[in-house]
Amino acid sequence: MATVQPLSFSFSTSQPIYYPVLQPNQSARGRWYTPASNRSCRHFLLSCCFAISHSDQDASAISSPSFDTVASSIRFVFTGGGSGGHIYPAIAIADELRNLCPDAKFLFLGTSAGLESNIVPSAGYDFTAIPASRLSRPVPSPQNLLFPFHVIHAIAAAWQILHRFRPDVVIGTGGYVAAPVYLAAVLSGTKIAIQEQNAFPGIANKIASPFASKVFLAFNECLKHFPNEKCSVFGNPVRLSLRSYVSKAVARTHFFSNAVKLGEEKAQVVLVLGGSQGANPINVAVLNMYYDMLLKHGNRFIIWQTGKDGFDEMESLVKNHRRLLLTPFLQAMDLAYAAADLVVSRAGAMTCTEILTTGKPSILIPSPYVAEDHQTKNALIMSVVAGSKILTEDELDSSSLATTIDEVLGDEDLMEEMSDKALKSALPNAAIDIAQSILSLIKVSLQK
Repeated sequence: MATVQPLSFSFSTSQPIYYPVLQPNQSARGRWYTPASNRSCRHFLLSCCFAISHSDQDASAISSPSFDTVASSIRFVFTGGGSGGHIYPAIAIADELRNLCPDAKFLFLGTSAGLESNIVPSAGYDFTAIPASRLSRPVPSPQNLLFPFHVIHAIAAAWQILHRFRPDVVIGTGGYVAAPVYLAAVLSGTKIAIQEQNAFPGIANKIASPFASKVFLAFNECLKHFPNEKCSVFGNPVRLSLRSYVSKAVARTHFFSNAVKLGEEKAQVVLVLGGSQGANPINVAVLNMYYDMLLKHGNRFIIWQTGKDGFDEMESLVKNHRRLLLTPFLQAMDLAYAAADLVVSRAGAMTCTEILTTGKPSILIPSPYVAEDHQTKNALIMSVVAGSKILTEDELDSSSLATTIDEVLGDEDLMEEMSDKALKSALPNAAIDIAQSILSLIKVSLQK
């Protein structure tokens, strides 16, 4: 375990420091690095009074890539995590940057317990874990007594990594893990670019915005929360696969094999998404209505992502049906959206963006438990720009959900209207626009 000891100290760049890093498709191992002597300052003094050490157990759990010392290569550090809504935008931006700069080097920072520790290496990027420093809610909680020490621990760890990797810019997509990385970037003099997915900003992004060079927003409604001179409203970046055409018939056969014929126009596919963490109220509502719906509508199919936490319970309660696919997590989201006629989902920013990009009619059930109630704000915007139907969690049950699904799928004119509105409101080039803006920011930095 990482330990924190009360001790006033300074970091010297002449001493080797261990970096826990995950590389894609590599087994766990550890390396030591002595930093290059031709970059930055030789000595950095932290004003805090904490020394950080890692046990051999921590070191052996995660592997490390070689931090190249070639000064000419462009280097990007990404931070953000905790949920797919923070992780996938970062990957989408990184993908575009990699297309524009094939020789660039990338490093993602997150926590070992977050989804990012699995998703990022699977996407082909190096990942380094830093200590978690999450503020518990409610804020007046005994669990938060040690929060300042955890933050300092995380900032120091992030600063060490930034000092070695020497990024040209730190790109953050929010989540509690981003806050210490932002602060470490400020201490190290590294430029910061922020991407905010929601109509109402998260705490980490809002606090870091005065130090950021650029702030990329998804919604105009968010402009009032940031310095306008730094802001660009580009929309949310989505993965390239979601912007590519996939035949609906081909996508359906991926999930239901021969159950849906390639030419079958009357089939109706409902895609149920609870978010990367799952959503128990949605799972319960679907559990109590799916079988009757499939019996009543012989042409209806359900792709149901329960989330990993709810999958075992749902699997034990759900009856097998050839027109039902039950899964804890969907890897092929491009095929899932392509197969779907209607999406039932939480109102996370990235899900809303994906609904717009793919032009899908939607029923949104905003989570009332997220910070600043931003999902409700997202859902209200979606009801205006895409005609999305909204069910609050208080209104949600098997009857209200089944009725709303039938109302949408039973009205072809309404479905066409919702689809057209969604596509017209989409900003499918957000990832490209953000990537090009970041490169312009780096060029300005290198010219000075």
